[in-house]
Amino acid sequence: MTKVASIGECMIELKQAEGGLYSRGFGGDTLNTAIYLVRLGVGVDYVTALGDDPMSDEMIAGWAAEGVGTQRVVRLKGKLPGLYMIQTDKFGDRRFLHWRESAAARRLMDLPETDGILESLGTYDVVYLSAITLSIYGAQGRTKLIGALGQARRRGTTIVFDANRRASGWPDPDIARAAFDEAFAASDIVLASTEDLLPLYPDDSDEQLMARIPCGEAVLKLLSPGSIVRFGGVSQEVRAEPVTQPVVDTTAAGDSFSAAYIAARLAGVEPAEAARAGHRLGGVVVCYPGAIIPRSAMPASILPGPPPARKPSP
Repeated sequence: MTKVASIGECMIELKQAEGGLYSRGFGGDTLNTAIYLVRLGVGVDYVTALGDDPMSDEMIAGWAAEGVGTQRVVRLKGKLPGLYMIQTDKFGDRRFLHWRESAAARRLMDLPETDGILESLGTYDVVYLSAITLSIYGAQGRTKLIGALGQARRRGTTIVFDANRRASGWPDPDIARAAFDEAFAASDIVLASTEDLLPLYPDDSDEQLMARIPCGEAVLKLLSPGSIVRFGGVSQEVRAEPVTQPVVDTTAAGDSFSAAYIAARLAGVEPAEAARAGHRLGGVVVCYPGAIIPRSAMPASILPGPPPARKPSP
């Protein structure tokens, strides 16, 4: 079975409910992608650190129930997971408030287990991480992780970098740009959006943003419904199908896009069709509150069939 390592942080999620109340769940960009990948038939291990508290126990149990592997999760005595709150407006647009400064996941690059975990990345078919992943480790941790990605890549692992970012995680734009440049150079596939990149490169056109990504396969999700896909030196625009249901919450729209794109590429689907699959799943996810939609809401026809002539690897 194809195996993916997804690196990052899962937090306690508080989302708006009726009457000014909040309901509790769990979420984080790379964890959301991991769950959607598993639901699409891809084997995934989640790579992170958690505390030894009851909330962390619930997270582990929830991931296992979804089929996400937990063998790369380090448990730290006396630590806790981070917490975030989702506030949504009447259009479904969301705002995040975070409490994560002392979260266990931030220590993953500075533990006795770190070297073993980083060495294991080369045993996976795909390693997936995001700009939020990079933001929680600090400069030394980022350097260690980028170095490990290079080693895994030399062993044949495909590196997928999602440029998903939170401004609060990158208070210095120069540091953010330098980290993005390193991640772009270390990756085989980059999944980005104008929403993520324009704050760092405010004067760039879509074409200029794509030119900043040196790898051969890249996707740039646009402000209008759709994306630009570049593969083999050729770029094409992919339009998203209209969302026919009311948009409730845009949380995890990008995370689910990434999952469907990766799953489609691993199934041998061409990049443009993989992007269409990403847009289809994202269009379903935004019609439900929170990061993870009910299993019963997962559409059955997200991934197209592979092309008959050949089956390219990502």
